[in-house]
Amino acid sequence: MNENNSFDVLVVGGGAAGLSAALMLGRARRRVAVVDARAPRNAPASHMHGFLSRDGLPPSELLKIGREELRGYGVELLEDRVLSLDHGFTAKLAGGRELTARRVFVATGVHDDLPDIPGLRESWGTDAVTCPYCHGYEVRDQPLGVLGTEPASVEHALLVRQWSPDVVYFAHTTAVSEEDRERLDARGIRVVDGIVTAVRREAGHLTGVELGARFVPRAALFLRSRTVPHDGLLRDLGYVEGDVDASGKTGVPGVWAAGNVVDARATVIIAAAQGAAAAGALNHDLVTEDVRRAVDAFGGFSPAAERAAAGAR
Repeated sequence: MNENNSFDVLVVGGGAAGLSAALMLGRARRRVAVVDARAPRNAPASHMHGFLSRDGLPPSELLKIGREELRGYGVELLEDRVLSLDHGFTAKLAGGRELTARRVFVATGVHDDLPDIPGLRESWGTDAVTCPYCHGYEVRDQPLGVLGTEPASVEHALLVRQWSPDVVYFAHTTAVSEEDRERLDARGIRVVDGIVTAVRREAGHLTGVELGARFVPRAALFLRSRTVPHDGLLRDLGYVEGDVDASGKTGVPGVWAAGNVVDARATVIIAAAQGAAAAGALNHDLVTEDVRRAVDAFGGFSPAAERAAAGAR
């Protein structure tokens, strides 16, 4: 393959985890390519929070800054999509180009599978959200709702209560036990039974929740969404869900992964940290291979061994 298409590391996914890994690897003087389809999970959000020194920055701006930093280290950035990746780490891109790499780093993220409720998708990422640590402060002390989508939704409501004294728990399709009702009551969280039929919006903002003919005004709605990892490439290589260690190394030799694709709960700053940590481990793996190749180039007879042999003669 043409040398221009051959890399030390192919990074698939250009979100916080992928760009952070590429930055570390570029600074380690590795030849790196980042292939990114430019469709991040947090694209609907106007701001991100909880990222030290970048609190309140639009997610798109963080990625723009990151890409500019990578160019300074010679990292090649490709707006494209990997169609297939074989066990020899040859990647075929939608644009027609083929790349080969010694190692692969996957940071392809997830998407949220939302309940089929009219108005919910249009509100998603702005005033219908999942993470109170990311969005709670901006709607503090306002009338908030929590949608019951699974048994753990009660815990979500109890958490959201930290940000506002006016929280309504919409049971929706999830039954609420007597014990959970007592806990919600004790925290002043009102339980509204019945199926949510629509999320109402006016002038571009969520205004409340409909349950048939009934309407409950709310300024924002929290819910635990089902996240679907974009792990098709990993699975094609033999990856099994959960088979990744703390360094990001998967059970597939030569393949690392970080961010939401392997940890759905990772916020932006956590994903970035995971990417940096995984890149360090990946580079050490490459160094080990480089040393082995160097030893093999000496025919297995190192300079130290040569000196020892000369002294014995």
